[in-house]
Amino acid sequence: MSCFYLGVDGGQSSTTALIADQTGRILGRGVGGPCNHVSGPEKKEKFFRAIGDCLEQACCEAGLDSSSIYFAAACLGFSGGAEDKEPCTRELVRSANYKITHDAEIALAGATNGQPGIIVIAGTGSMAFGRNVAGKTARAGGWGYIFGDEGGAFDLVRQALRAALRFEEGWGPQTVLRDRLLTATGAQDANDLLHRFYTDEFPRSKVAALAPLITAAALDGDEAAEEVVSTAAAQLTSLVEGVHRTLFENFQVVPVCYIGGVFRSEPIRVAFAAEVLHSIGCVPGPPCYSPAAGAVLEALRADANESQLSNVPESEK
Repeated sequence: MSCFYLGVDGGQSSTTALIADQTGRILGRGVGGPCNHVSGPEKKEKFFRAIGDCLEQACCEAGLDSSSIYFAAACLGFSGGAEDKEPCTRELVRSANYKITHDAEIALAGATNGQPGIIVIAGTGSMAFGRNVAGKTARAGGWGYIFGDEGGAFDLVRQALRAALRFEEGWGPQTVLRDRLLTATGAQDANDLLHRFYTDEFPRSKVAALAPLITAAALDGDEAAEEVVSTAAAQLTSLVEGVHRTLFENFQVVPVCYIGGVFRSEPIRVAFAAEVLHSIGCVPGPPCYSPAAGAVLEALRADANESQLSNVPESEK
């Protein structure tokens, strides 16, 4: 009898499901809405709809019946943690084995093709996560925008606004960041923009979306922007250093991968790569596969199946 494996990446913006057979061949893919919250009836309904929709799409593409499919193993990785989502997941997904975890673990599995290593994630927020050959894991960062997320997109914009405020008030160096932030948001001055950032008009994701303005200003030679970019690269490197120090020997070479919108910035990516190489002797690079593909690898591993992925959609590479 054929065995099927499910991998799900449940994020803040979307959910992706992949179904594979026992050889690791990807048979179907589905995409749904965000599923990072389940508290309250409305959010629970959205969770069920997001998982259900992408599961149904993946089953349809794989030629399977979503109403009767029973997986040999299923791994689901969720943004914001897994504890509150586990009961709902078991209710919705039928499987002999479950691994319900956080998004960083499946991101690492996909990035390194299931091998030991480290991944640093820098989107709106930031964190690093790693696993060694003994299966020991460690994390650094990911503590949210108040107490952490150094080097993430929200933090980039926060530091840029601070520089703009200092310039506007006459106690900081001149910077183009002030005018570029005001132009992008329609604010009258830096003080007005600061207060707008405290309102529902600018949720953290919308603030974080302004991050490319900062790296563009750095490329144009603005000193304040260059300092923000340099600091972000150093902070992201520190997260990697912390995980490497916990899991690996000094200067032990392991895969170090990066994902997230912040790394679309060439200045940050180049500076980060140089600092990681100098600090721990590893050469960072892009991931092999997506977090959803990593979830499939973890599902195979949960069933003691060491198959490698094949026929992976381009969107998951």
